[in-house]
Amino acid sequence: MNLTLAMTGASGSIFARELLIALEADTRVTRIHFVASENSLRVLAEELEIGGRNQLVEKLLSHAPAKTIQLSDQDIGASIASGSYPSHGMIVLPCSMGTLASIANGLAETLIARAADVTLKERRPLILCVRETPFNGIHLRNMQLASVAGAVIFPVIPAFYNRPVDSTEMARQFVYRVLAHIGLPQKDAYIWKPGE
Repeated sequence: MNLTLAMTGASGSIFARELLIALEADTRVTRIHFVASENSLRVLAEELEIGGRNQLVEKLLSHAPAKTIQLSDQDIGASIASGSYPSHGMIVLPCSMGTLASIANGLAETLIARAADVTLKERRPLILCVRETPFNGIHLRNMQLASVAGAVIFPVIPAFYNRPVDSTEMARQFVYRVLAHIGLPQKDAYIWKPGE
């Protein structure tokens, strides 16, 4: 699979990191295009103490990437901005309400919004892991608009029935659910079995 991962300026950097780690490790994935919005950099600095745009993927992975290409959100001429580029889908995690609004209303002014727009028009999977609480009416309307256009609204709501030992495990299991939804089930994913 050739996938796009976008990280935007909502709380939840740990989820993006765990998703990137899982994608890099998955042998079914051949290429990952990673785009971080400008606002996501501030959240990263505050939540994970990772600063700057330079070598961001390497900082998130704690090693050099094997198949991840980092793109600038301002590079609207990047390959993923074209429908002719072969892609198997896009995940936005976390997806801020501003990014959701841009995608839902077709405002393709950044690479993230343009790549999402292309994903929708080409009828490819687009998973928006929205991160906000509480939702106001505008948020809900934009989620509905994006859903009607073909996106999957996948709120960042971690599970607790697997009794996660820490926030990293909680984030990892959430990411595994996202990956299963896009066709990449993970062998270490917790599967609910009643009576256990």
